[in-house]
Amino acid sequence: MAENKIPYKIYLDESEIPSKWYNLRADMKNKPAPLLNPATCQPMTAEELSGVFCEELVKQELDDTTPYIDIPQEIRDFYKMYRPAPLVRAYCLEEALGTPAKIYYKFEGNNTSGSHKLNSAIAQAYYAKKQGLKGVTTETGAGQWGTALSMACAYLGLDLKVFMVKVSYEQKPFRREVMRTYGAQVTPSPSMTTEVGRKILAEHPGTTGSLGCAISEAVEVAVTNPGYRYVLGSVLNQVLLHQSVIGLETKTALDKYGIKPDIIIGCAGGGSNLGGLIAPFMGEKLRGEKDYRIIAVEPASCPSFTRGKYAYDFCDTGMICPLAKMYTLGSGFIPSANHAGGLRFHGMSTTLSQLYHDGYMEAVSVEQTSVFEAATQFARIEGILPAPESSHAIRVAIDEALKCKETGEEKTIVFGLTGTGYFDLVAYQKYNDGEMSDYIPTDEDLAKGLSSLPKVPGQE
Repeated sequence: MAENKIPYKIYLDESEIPSKWYNLRADMKNKPAPLLNPATCQPMTAEELSGVFCEELVKQELDDTTPYIDIPQEIRDFYKMYRPAPLVRAYCLEEALGTPAKIYYKFEGNNTSGSHKLNSAIAQAYYAKKQGLKGVTTETGAGQWGTALSMACAYLGLDLKVFMVKVSYEQKPFRREVMRTYGAQVTPSPSMTTEVGRKILAEHPGTTGSLGCAISEAVEVAVTNPGYRYVLGSVLNQVLLHQSVIGLETKTALDKYGIKPDIIIGCAGGGSNLGGLIAPFMGEKLRGEKDYRIIAVEPASCPSFTRGKYAYDFCDTGMICPLAKMYTLGSGFIPSANHAGGLRFHGMSTTLSQLYHDGYMEAVSVEQTSVFEAATQFARIEGILPAPESSHAIRVAIDEALKCKETGEEKTIVFGLTGTGYFDLVAYQKYNDGEMSDYIPTDEDLAKGLSSLPKVPGQE
């Protein structure tokens, strides 16, 4: 189809919202390593996991073989409030860069939560409600997951207790107030309200917190309060499954115009949006049908892929969660108080970690000021104020487009714009005032974090 026939925004019809989630693990030759019980170092059973997670979500977490899983009609009906999400051809950005590259981005910010997180939040809340639970607990970094889950819980009449990483709680009071408006109870983490929180504060007085800290507190509250379960916004297999709607819609939109991407780029913190965006494309790659260059982009201040170790580790700082084999900086690693709160997790999805380890994707880390330079450039040209997390992908998409300008190659680049940055204006203010800094952990910093890795048989 002729170049000029590709619209600025490619919209799908409501009938084209995916009816099934795609389970990438079904096509993986090397499956992600199982979660281990930290006490026995044996694979976690469904019975053990169901004490923390909803029963149906446990089934999804452990299913490595079913390629497609039906999306319940109630969830599909909720999706219609903000899906399908547009795939945008960044004509303005291409022109400003003077690149022959063709740039597309999947925009997931068309809902009040401002991000892709609602795709999994409604699914997890639905299964909690279906199980007859009173409520759920969770952690949130930048606040996008907490906001999305508060919306889903309000819709279904569930109670929600959110532990928000302290630095984000203080930087983003309005994100906190959106959660409270939707009925959530929001506590800065680490807090004095839990045993693990008090322990972390005793060991690290004045800490700005981390996702690992907040996870520990949320899990403690879930397992000590009858009628509650814990839900997580990233990292877990079930979350990547739900987020596959991003990639499935993206592929359908591209296929309508016969477009094949050369490069697919996503920001990476725990892995939810990256895993969701790349899912069907990675599936084709695993099956040997097509090939793509897939790039994960992470902050230089929390470089789990690029400088971490592939090993079993705790998912939380309090060391009460199962062990996951992933690229990790150590559960004791607390990153600097950067402004991409959603990318401050010490580890990475077991699924993405296995794919990266097997060479199916690459990873780069970028510094904070460079990220906000790209964010500002994008906002001025494309008209959307992007979330700091998404701006990591924007940075590398621009870099790759400029490489095409040098070589004359007409590559097609697709990246994930996970959401908007309107609750991140403190960060933009720091950048605009020239007060933003780049902190990159030293080898000594990383060695300290990795020294806390658990002793697992067969692990160095």
